[in-house]
Amino acid sequence: MSREMSDVTRAKHGRPVHHWRRDVIELAALFTAVAVADAVANLIGHGPDGPELLLASAVVLVATAGFHTWWARRHGHAPPGSDTGARPPSMEAQAGPSADTGESVLWRMRTTVRDEPGSLAALCTALAGHRVDILSLQTHPLAEGTVDEFLLRAPGELSATEITRAIALAGGAGTWIERADAHDLVDAPTRVLGLATRTALDAAELPLALRQLLGRCTIRSLPGTPAGGGRGPEGVPVEGVLEDTVMKLRAPEGGVITVERPYLPFTPTEFARARALVELDTVLGPRVPHSQDVLTLPEGNDITVRRADIGDLEAAKAMHERCSPRTLSLRYHGPVGDADRYLNHLLSPRFGRTLAVQTTSGRLVGLGHLLWDGDETEVALLVEDEWQRRGIGGELLRRLVGMAGEAGCESVYAVTQSSNTGMVAAMRDLGLPLDYQIEEGTLVITARLDVQGAVEQVGSGTPERRRG
Repeated sequence: MSREMSDVTRAKHGRPVHHWRRDVIELAALFTAVAVADAVANLIGHGPDGPELLLASAVVLVATAGFHTWWARRHGHAPPGSDTGARPPSMEAQAGPSADTGESVLWRMRTTVRDEPGSLAALCTALAGHRVDILSLQTHPLAEGTVDEFLLRAPGELSATEITRAIALAGGAGTWIERADAHDLVDAPTRVLGLATRTALDAAELPLALRQLLGRCTIRSLPGTPAGGGRGPEGVPVEGVLEDTVMKLRAPEGGVITVERPYLPFTPTEFARARALVELDTVLGPRVPHSQDVLTLPEGNDITVRRADIGDLEAAKAMHERCSPRTLSLRYHGPVGDADRYLNHLLSPRFGRTLAVQTTSGRLVGLGHLLWDGDETEVALLVEDEWQRRGIGGELLRRLVGMAGEAGCESVYAVTQSSNTGMVAAMRDLGLPLDYQIEEGTLVITARLDVQGAVEQVGSGTPERRRG
């Protein structure tokens, strides 16, 4: 913004040349009238023709007053449009704000301009010419040029194409624009602090925080050692790697966090912000909220639902040993002997959120996972055989879907087998629009989330709840 101060100062405080010309003429007319009146007064006081001269002075004063009135009406106090390059006000503008009854639309826009005085002022003038209001502005300096990011409020009838065309004529290049909403009205420092707070409280928030920080992008967390074995991803330096539309950051546990946004290159400023969030996550280490709910099942048993992490690894392995081969195969879709190998990944808050169900004796009897899969979200359930058909799976699923809705996910999907009637019934009980895809016995059920509706589903279930 500093490079535009001279332009803005001149626009606000510069005085057009025609103003002082008008003032000089008006002052000259007034001085003339005063001089004539003074001369007439002297003549009236010292000459024999006083009445005639008094009449003549009255005529002169009336003529002068008439000239002054004509001049003021002919040249109003508002500067002409040609002095500032502004368009003459339309009839709607002259009628005041109440004349504009159209609805406004919020837009997020990003464009690249030359880093020289006047470039930003040209963009602002172009937007003002279309009655577009600039609500916020961020600048991202580059090696050559500057990326200006705007939050705009535009008339409803103004299309994105018209806005980008005006920006192109004003010198903007590589312009990108999309619809915004009320959440974008929060200024950047406040939004970043909020994301940092969420990340500090819950390690599973990091992928979501990065997605909200950087906009529409795909985020993948790749573990240093894959759960199924094989070679892990190539390591990245501590400072990370920025490659146009892809950034790679070192994950705290040794893996790699990849962020990709094909439609728009990342700026060094965005890269620095993302790296700061990952560094905060690294310093704080693994952490999950410690709240828990005590539920009473229909037959009277009490169970506790809480967040789980890698500290529950041994209890989860013990539950695997109590599960039947069929239950494990319905959950993991592969050799039963490989089930334990996935637990490190599933329980890590770096890759999603896990809910655990335990009895009053502390025995783990159910696990529910909400996994960040790029720009999609997967839900998965496992309930010990002895505790199935008691509503535990449905309770876990409602809570996971509610968490996905709070995180802003547009949909969740579950991968199971067509013979898994329990999982199919639980998905149907959500009351959400479902899509089914089946191929060679594998069934993928996708639930499209109405965010508010998904959140409300958390509290709808048969077990009685008591927060512990």
